[in-house]
Amino acid sequence: MFRRAPEQAAASTDERPGFVARLRHRLNRGNSWLTCDLTELFKGRQIDAAILEELETRLITADVGLEATERILTALRTRVARQELTDVGALIGALRGCIVEILAPCAQPLRVDAAHRPFVILVVGVNGSGKTTTIGKLARRCADEGLSVLLAAGDTFRAAAIEQLEVWAKRSGAAFAAQLPGADPGAVVFDALQAARARGIDVMLADTAGRLHSQSHLMEELKKIRRVIQRVDPTAPHEVLLVLDANQGQNALAQAQQFQQAVGVTGLVLTKLDGTARGGIVIAIAQQLRIPIRFIGVGEAPEDFGEFDAAAFAAALVEGPQPLSAAAGQAGTA
Repeated sequence: MFRRAPEQAAASTDERPGFVARLRHRLNRGNSWLTCDLTELFKGRQIDAAILEELETRLITADVGLEATERILTALRTRVARQELTDVGALIGALRGCIVEILAPCAQPLRVDAAHRPFVILVVGVNGSGKTTTIGKLARRCADEGLSVLLAAGDTFRAAAIEQLEVWAKRSGAAFAAQLPGADPGAVVFDALQAARARGIDVMLADTAGRLHSQSHLMEELKKIRRVIQRVDPTAPHEVLLVLDANQGQNALAQAQQFQQAVGVTGLVLTKLDGTARGGIVIAIAQQLRIPIRFIGVGEAPEDFGEFDAAAFAAALVEGPQPLSAAAGQAGTA
């Protein structure tokens, strides 16, 4: 997270239960969570091959992926063979533990290093993933913690993107740098970084045009933007943040792999988790890529955006939604 002082960290911790409650309420609404009706279907039965096969099907359907599913099932089968899991309730608890084990190494908050001023965050992703909105929410978080921010409108292909980013800058009190639509994105980011340095800005967030991971010429443009940034500061960008739409399922994994190869992704933001019944893609990404997951989004409002918490996410994915009031009451222990 954007932390620089102990008192700021304490304030952020106080806000955490609200987001955990929203996560438990919004992720996999309806009957799409992993263990929905599993207890009723196999009530009173000992764990057997049929139960494990049903669970395997649900994991794959939820986009957990073959590699992560095999890891989870191998661990569960071992414990069943040792008679450590005697009923479905115990199996569900063990499943949650397996998922936390995969996710926990990736639950790494984004920290701004004060030694780099400005701390440059390059935000990338495909069209419609939520990049510009994510930048706006990050800018607000920075401002709330006393950090000065400059937003650089590196998406010059859409005039609407420039206008949208300017709105977010005004909302968060951030400085704003842009050129006319159609300008060279590298030049925009270069000039913005020069301005941020001159003004002593703490954090620069650079937007980029959405591009398909398969569009090699546009991926080359991202590499160019990175090189241009390094002409001003050889250590930058200090974070390359990839925004992924969780509704994309396994395609989101392919996107992450391609962007990682092209520009060296250092952190992930997974958006629109309130709109997908396949939140398991987060597990697949953690298992295969092991890229830090910085933030997740479960809605449009600023309070629907927060740091990734492995235990809370696993509980929501495995145990299903809770009413917002009930989730809030349990947030401190999630």
